[in-house]
Amino acid sequence: MDLKRINDHVSVSGQIRPEDVATLKQLGFVAVVNNRPDGEAPDQPAGAEIEAAAKAAGLAYHAIPLGREGVNPQLVADTKAVLEGSDGPVFCFCRSGTRSTTLWALSQAGEHPAEEIIAQAAEAGYDMSHLAGYLGRA
Repeated sequence: MDLKRINDHVSVSGQIRPEDVATLKQLGFVAVVNNRPDGEAPDQPAGAEIEAAAKAAGLAYHAIPLGREGVNPQLVADTKAVLEGSDGPVFCFCRSGTRSTTLWALSQAGEHPAEEIIAQAAEAGYDMSHLAGYLGRA
């Protein structure tokens, strides 16, 4: 698990396995967000397996899959609701962390300056500069 911290409230990574969830709990996360649709790769664990591990560890689990159809307003709204509704750090994952970072960035549009959102993502190793026009909108 290659965890990348975006800020004090959100971290992202590529695909995790059910056995990684105990580590997330130890690191202080309160919620897991799965941004990867099931079945993208043959070696990918099912979301239900990660969900079961999260619930067993006492973590909230949210499935907000971002697939080939791309980003839509509902995915962004769902992400924002999870982030605002969590009382501690949230861990989001997909295949590489890029989709998770994209949804986080778009969920922050209008809440923080675009430059700040882009800089936080860049610190974690993700280039979100292509979203600048969207991030300046409420």
